Amino acid sequence: MTTDATHPLEPFKRATTATLRAIAADEELEVSFAPGAPSSRDGKIRLPLPTLGCTDEELRAMRGIGDEFALKQRHHDQRLHARISPQGGPAQEMFEWIESARIASIGSMRMEGVARNLDARLEEQCKQAAFDAITAETDAPLSVAVGLLVRQQLTGRELPPSAENVVRFWRDFVLKNAGEHIDELSTHVGDQAQFARLCRNIIADLGLPVDLDDPLDGESNQDDLETMDQSEDADTEFSPEDVALDDDAAGEESADGDPTMVEMDSAMDMDEAAGEADPDEAGLPMPDEAGRIAVDVNYSAYTEKFDETIKAEELCDADEMTRLRQMLDQQLVSLQYATSKLANRLQRKLMAKQNRTWEFDLEEGVLDAARLSQVIIDPMNPLAFKQEKEMKFRDTVVTLLIDSSGSMRGRSITIAAMCADILGRTLERCSVKVEILGFTTRAWRGGQSREAWINEGKPANPGRLNDLRHIVYKSADDTWARARRNLGLMMREELLKENIDGEALIWAHNRIVTRPEDRKVMMVISDGLPVDNSTLLVNPSNFLEQHLKYAIEVIEKHSPVQLVAIGIGHDVTHHYSRAVTITDAEQLGGAMTEQLAELFDIGD
Repeated sequence: MTTDATHPLEPFKRATTATLRAIAADEELEVSFAPGAPSSRDGKIRLPLPTLGCTDEELRAMRGIGDEFALKQRHHDQRLHARISPQGGPAQEMFEWIESARIASIGSMRMEGVARNLDARLEEQCKQAAFDAITAETDAPLSVAVGLLVRQQLTGRELPPSAENVVRFWRDFVLKNAGEHIDELSTHVGDQAQFARLCRNIIADLGLPVDLDDPLDGESNQDDLETMDQSEDADTEFSPEDVALDDDAAGEESADGDPTMVEMDSAMDMDEAAGEADPDEAGLPMPDEAGRIAVDVNYSAYTEKFDETIKAEELCDADEMTRLRQMLDQQLVSLQYATSKLANRLQRKLMAKQNRTWEFDLEEGVLDAARLSQVIIDPMNPLAFKQEKEMKFRDTVVTLLIDSSGSMRGRSITIAAMCADILGRTLERCSVKVEILGFTTRAWRGGQSREAWINEGKPANPGRLNDLRHIVYKSADDTWARARRNLGLMMREELLKENIDGEALIWAHNRIVTRPEDRKVMMVISDGLPVDNSTLLVNPSNFLEQHLKYAIEVIEKHSPVQLVAIGIGHDVTHHYSRAVTITDAEQLGGAMTEQLAELFDIGD
């Protein structure tokens, strides 16, 4: 029997913990390993574990997560950073990326093993953000490109392929306009304050608005301006390159669940970032008489002319849809037993919640077979009938709203499709109507909306600058047999672009809230926060996230719709009050059965 102490990953956990304490120069650093998105807060680091049998590259990427956190803890002053960072918009985003490059360069220049880990981690994140698929300059975010180019300049290392695919569109422009200040950065890597001064100069060189006089000039808090000591050496016997696993100590996949590209090395958590722009203090607007929610007054789209709500079958021909469904079925083959088991267990659990209850001794209704003998003995006995009580559980509708963005490519969208397949079939067996919806955009980083904005002179604060695409995979009134094939569309990679969650949430809510069923449940399946670079480059950096928080708050506080969320490799509990996180499809066969039954809270 394998115990925790003898588990093959225990050496990895011990060595990783010692390594991160050495990098962070903190022997009291708490390092834990658990499913879900990695995190670092208040001197505690939480990491996922690699699966048994993962490749060396996957293992290095996993180590790179911890190395990032440990380097940041040692070499980054959050108070100083918050004080000198530009507030909102593309200037702040670029500032974050360049500071992340500084931190990564400290580890890369001093430890070759850490450098390899960070490179692997960066490549993985860029692939998750679909940066490897960029084919035009308009699709390559300038803020990201500048941060990656600075990282390359500071470390002297070639960028991983997916990162280079972003930088190549902007390298000449950036070096021409800001090359002199970028060259100066290397002499101030250990001085966060001076580095930040040059960083702000770079931002100004590239034409973005940033106040260069305050707060770096003049009096400064001495505690904030303490520079980092780069000469400190780790004082433990472990180094990142010493940690290794045996060939039989590791599964065929790395653990999904890393943050998406826009979350990498964020200098503040998302709740703190959201504080940059306070919502309207007048209070939340109430739903209308039908229960529908309006868009927040603090949020707008430049134009809604090019948005679309479309049925899945209209996005590709029948043959292609059949082929895509077969691809999804092939993914399900290895999990066929587990998914069937889950469906059956969940169905039994849900059906148990709607046990048939009867009223007996009635004068009319269904003849009670148990009273037949009494009827024969006394035919005049009128109390030989029974009637089933009305079950509110059956009058229920569920909406599954699935993030269909580029960061969901690969394993995440497969998991989402399997979730939809399993839940859709199972709930329909239990006489629960199911609607399956998806949301993405029609273009990468701005479509016709952005073109219209450019043609009209690029007015300030334009709001959302991409064209929405809301997809109906299955309406609540469609049968499962009719709509089953449509789920295959999720496997079509070119469909997956960007995600504007707040508007999608309101759209899905307004569809379900007007339905006649008494009980309405909406489940969101997502891998992260809203991202649309065309919008975020010309609006406050938390513009989309703030609207998502607004939509969640209005639904949770003022709507009869019960809102729950499943995060795929991303902890969604920071935003949704009722949520659960999964990191791989194998989890569907275990604890998720109990979690879903609890989330739906059926029969209460």
